[in-house]
Amino acid sequence: MQLIAEAEQLKPVFMKEVDSHFTEFVNSLVAKSALLDSSSSASLFPASCSEKELHKAKALRAPPEHGKIFTARRSLLDELFEVSHIRTIYHMFIALLIVFILSTLLVDFIDEGRLVLGFDLLVYVFGKFPVVFCTWLCMFCATVIIPYSLFSQWAQGYCSSSHRVIYSLFYGTLFTLFQTVGLGIGPTYVAISYALPPASRFIVILEQVRLVMKAHSFVRENVPRVLSSVKEKSSSVPIPRISQYLYFLFAPTLIYRDNYPRNPMVRWGYVATKFAQVLGSLFYAYYIFVRLCIPQFRNSSQETFNLRGLVLCIFNSILPGVLILFLVFFAFLHCWLNAFAEMMRFADRMFYKDWWNSTSYANYYRTWNVVVHDWLYYYAYRDFLWFFGKKFKAAAMLSVFTVSAAVHEYVLSICFGFFYPVLFCLFMCFGMLFNFILNDRRKGPIWNVIMWTSLFLGQGVIICLYSQEWYARQYCPAENPAFLDYLKPRSWSCHVQM
Repeated sequence: MQLIAEAEQLKPVFMKEVDSHFTEFVNSLVAKSALLDSSSSASLFPASCSEKELHKAKALRAPPEHGKIFTARRSLLDELFEVSHIRTIYHMFIALLIVFILSTLLVDFIDEGRLVLGFDLLVYVFGKFPVVFCTWLCMFCATVIIPYSLFSQWAQGYCSSSHRVIYSLFYGTLFTLFQTVGLGIGPTYVAISYALPPASRFIVILEQVRLVMKAHSFVRENVPRVLSSVKEKSSSVPIPRISQYLYFLFAPTLIYRDNYPRNPMVRWGYVATKFAQVLGSLFYAYYIFVRLCIPQFRNSSQETFNLRGLVLCIFNSILPGVLILFLVFFAFLHCWLNAFAEMMRFADRMFYKDWWNSTSYANYYRTWNVVVHDWLYYYAYRDFLWFFGKKFKAAAMLSVFTVSAAVHEYVLSICFGFFYPVLFCLFMCFGMLFNFILNDRRKGPIWNVIMWTSLFLGQGVIICLYSQEWYARQYCPAENPAFLDYLKPRSWSCHVQM
């Protein structure tokens, strides 16, 4: 009887393992079948086709269905949280948040003689919300109307045009102007001219980058279809419906498809839970800054800039930096994207992989943010190789790193209000170096330890240097700032001005 009882307890775990392995098998089978379809279609050219025509056909870009394949699958953390041991780690982070709250309340009660529940920092960083909402609404409406209208007009007139190259260059120039001026300069000007606080700027700039990437994916995926239909002299032009484009703008992916795998229903309780976790992560970040960052950096500009102070600052910033890293991953890549995926019934929830098990930085970059990695891989890396040839893989990788580092630094520069390329240097120097040294051939636990150690140190450097520069510019403002004053780090000389 005892053996039967133990077998009944092990039965759900066993069935869950079988189900997960079966799901992985089906997903791999679907991916392999798509690759077989693409390879077989390349071998179906008629025997009378010349070698030159065959070479031209192979040089064409792969159609969208041969790119990323979307399948119905759950997020990894949703599966891991069903294991009680992993769920306990989640409970430990909640307990740490409770400790932060109690610490703040007790310190305030001892210092002030009363409980102070003010959230002045949150109110400040998310200030001027009406300006943020109006800016986002203008960006979104423009992204809905202009790219879709330009593509539709180009697609309808391309077949009958007698000067197709000039015709395409004209509409391509209009689309590029919209991307650079409408979505590029416009929101940046609003963020700077209205002096939006940091979190409000992050909302505007991150939405700006997201919409630019979405519009590019829509055009990039549909233009080859129009060219193929014209070449085949098809009677109809493949123009997506506006509803399909609208769904793509809200869907948690940067790769356009006419249709995605969909779930049969929306679990509104799941959506509410994810948004509640995002809100909890926001307060978690607030208490991290209040208890671990602000007391450390508030008086940093009064101290002389020296190597000893810098080393202490970096190592004291590792804990808050790592906690912020975990919160960004959990709040955005897991909770926020899963909440929108559930509301849109978007079934492919692989927004990240098991990046924490990476033994190489190459694998870490591929698995940390799958959504952005897919866009960079298909539209930066693969298109670079398509244009310049497969011999330039190192140059293609370097170009992808440069674009990613430049965009990250652009976001931080606009949101913080100063140019201090710490992240760019870490990304381009150490990131590129570790990408080649800690490559996929590195296996074993020691390489995972090395990766986490370097990641901890990098987070400490980022939190330390950016926080020092932020307070230095608050305490030592330039009276008549020239252009170079925005580029020169103020934290190096702030103690002299005071």
